[in-house]
Amino acid sequence: MDAFLSLYEPAAEGDENCIDDESELFVDCAESIVADDRIIQRNIPPEVETGRREYKLKLIRPTGERFKKLVTQMKWRLREGQGEAIYDIGVSDNGALTGLNEDDMDESLSTLRSMASTLGASTSILRRKSVSEDLSVMEVLVRKIPDDRNCIEIRVAVMGNVDAGKSTLIGVLTQGSLDDGSGAARVNLFRHAHEIKTGNTSSISNEILGFDQEGNEINYRSYINAEEICMKSAKIVKFIDLAGHEKYMHTTIRGVTIYAPHYAMLVVNGTTGVVGTTRDHLGLAFALEVPVFVVITKADLASPHTLNETLEHLERLLKSFGIRKVPLRVEDEDTVMTAGRAVDGQIVPIFAVSSVSGYGLDLLKQYLHLLSPLTAREREKMMQEPPEFHIYEIVRLPKVGTVLGGLVRRGVLTEGSELLVGPFVDGEFQRARISSIHRNKQPYRAVYAGHSASVVLDMEFDDLIRKGMVLLCPMAKPEATFHFSATICVLYHSTEIHPGFETTVYIGNVQQTAVVEHIHNPSFLRTDDHASVVFRFKQYPEYIQPGSRLFFRTGNSKGIGKVTRIAKVLEDLKLK
Repeated sequence: MDAFLSLYEPAAEGDENCIDDESELFVDCAESIVADDRIIQRNIPPEVETGRREYKLKLIRPTGERFKKLVTQMKWRLREGQGEAIYDIGVSDNGALTGLNEDDMDESLSTLRSMASTLGASTSILRRKSVSEDLSVMEVLVRKIPDDRNCIEIRVAVMGNVDAGKSTLIGVLTQGSLDDGSGAARVNLFRHAHEIKTGNTSSISNEILGFDQEGNEINYRSYINAEEICMKSAKIVKFIDLAGHEKYMHTTIRGVTIYAPHYAMLVVNGTTGVVGTTRDHLGLAFALEVPVFVVITKADLASPHTLNETLEHLERLLKSFGIRKVPLRVEDEDTVMTAGRAVDGQIVPIFAVSSVSGYGLDLLKQYLHLLSPLTAREREKMMQEPPEFHIYEIVRLPKVGTVLGGLVRRGVLTEGSELLVGPFVDGEFQRARISSIHRNKQPYRAVYAGHSASVVLDMEFDDLIRKGMVLLCPMAKPEATFHFSATICVLYHSTEIHPGFETTVYIGNVQQTAVVEHIHNPSFLRTDDHASVVFRFKQYPEYIQPGSRLFFRTGNSKGIGKVTRIAKVLEDLKLK
């Protein structure tokens, strides 16, 4: 919350509050030496038991029993990385870069490939680095398509000010061809005629970039539709193109809250710098705890002086008090690998690219290839819970019925299972059966926690289903609510907020006007104030849970918070 709040403080970029001490900056190596004007790393951070990264000093002629243990260990790392693992060969468990000679490295790599083959996985070398004249270390990516789904999915929300080049960049990445300088690459992403005419995104659109087992990119240059890309890919990066104009901010907020992106790609115009809604979008991502990486576009048009000013402005903003992130300029393959190690959101990689000349795009693609879904352990826990599917899009098709697009928040959704759908206007839930499931435009028998999917229900009155509803396990005994309490922080309001104040509230897939019914001490709120507040939905009851993050906005007024308590519909009626 402090990170978001500081973006609205004039002193946020002051040098006195910035992290200037190099000891606080990320350093990939714990120890290094200088030889022949080159920095040679001797240590990296020690190995940790969790996560997808494994250190191996060497893998030379393991016994049968040892080989089985190594395979079991690889299976664990792949599970932690949700289908991906990175092996550092020639590295001790304490992070020492000991290195291997060429023969030992070749034999270790051969053993690693045999281990991967046993699990039906593939290997690809990310980089090989010399630590002395005849010794080197190697980073190897091991990837396995999970047995229960077709490919690994990474959702990336693309944010930034209008005219930053977001849609053009997505078009170049997914189409496999450079832009002509007039925005031709972005046309396929637009959904409305006025978007094509103005060149400005006003809605939410999705596009995908695939990578195969060896890390080769798969895009529309080689395949004609999304179905073929998904079939050929071991990993899919799904770009969520969000609006950059201020008047479409509500669309951007909804996109970030309902799609639950794994990462946010903040796009900044290299010729104009941090302007317009850039700070708002950055703050929104931080408020929702979405890891961010920055892409500066139009690097070919910006002068070296202007580009450097933009970089320094971003670095001051990211290091400012309250945000305290660590910017990392990505200028070569080594820094790409360093950025790929940072999965906790503390490091913010910064790329400079051109969609016309292609400058910097290879490094950006390499980074996208390394991205992994976060919180594997939490996701595993969520899969054991009863199913919960949040509806954020509805399409009614002839001869098919009502298609519901959404996200599996918990559990497993299976074809043919019976669930509850609701809440309807009376706060009740109705039984329905899932007749079909699609993911990435392909039919599936089941989808799991963290997956975006579309489902068709077999039920009466499906025309009454609306966005913001949920599908739940019948045993869950869900209850809808009009009233809920939340602890909030007012980011900006020009005067004072009193009971009776109306605002649009965003909670996950829920977007509805709510009224402030009561404010607990103080009795009114100004900018920067914190308090516990009781809200009431104006139109119909919603299904929300305590602990859910909340964002509210009306005009220039905005705030964030967390739901603390909900009231049952019967309690709501008594309150009325």
